[in-house]
Amino acid sequence: MSKLQDSAAAALHGALQDGITLAVGGFGLSGIPADLIEAVRDSGVKDLTVVSNNMGVDGKGLGILIEAGQVRKVIASYVGENKLFAEQYLAGKLEVEFTPQGTLAERLRAGGAGIPAFYTRTGVGTLVAEGKPVEVFDGETYVRERAIRADVALVHAHTADTDGNLVYRYTARNFNPVVATAGQLTIAEAEVILQPGEVDPNHIVTPGVFVQRLVQATGRVKDIEQRTVRARPGLVSA
Repeated sequence: MSKLQDSAAAALHGALQDGITLAVGGFGLSGIPADLIEAVRDSGVKDLTVVSNNMGVDGKGLGILIEAGQVRKVIASYVGENKLFAEQYLAGKLEVEFTPQGTLAERLRAGGAGIPAFYTRTGVGTLVAEGKPVEVFDGETYVRERAIRADVALVHAHTADTDGNLVYRYTARNFNPVVATAGQLTIAEAEVILQPGEVDPNHIVTPGVFVQRLVQATGRVKDIEQRTVRARPGLVSA
């Protein structure tokens, strides 16, 4: 049965409630499920816990949920590109759980794999480890981290088939595969949608068993957070 929905709003129908945990793929503005994020904003749902590498930038990506006042807590590894996010955090209006980037990825992966917790050396002896159990293995101290299992996961893929098998493209792959497996309900948007059997099985990154709903992504300009250029050697400026 096709998992394809008519729109992002239709794909989210019945999935959103106040206070849920929402895991979102992407890294900065690369590989973000922009249509689904906008549909979350338009739904008016509030008191969200958002799990993502970062919260986009002001006015773009997950930043629009911050602007709409829909986010209560953020679990992320980096927040430096969003001024409003930083302001709300420093003012005590937004709860933030900082997690080292690799640890965040593993917490999501573990959640999708059914592993409730794991040990890592990252964060030992820092604020990250405060209040968490520690163990010594082979003479080294490790801190225990809990897996993340989200109520709803939103991801962006380049190519999908109507069975929900997903293929990502270049750096837009980033956190999307681990987010896709960490959701109780996973909704994907894809730029290209094919029929079953038209995606090479060797190229599939996220099997369709992890994806419950799918929507066609709208064509849009792909934003770049910070454009950095340099002069080419031997090029004479006009």
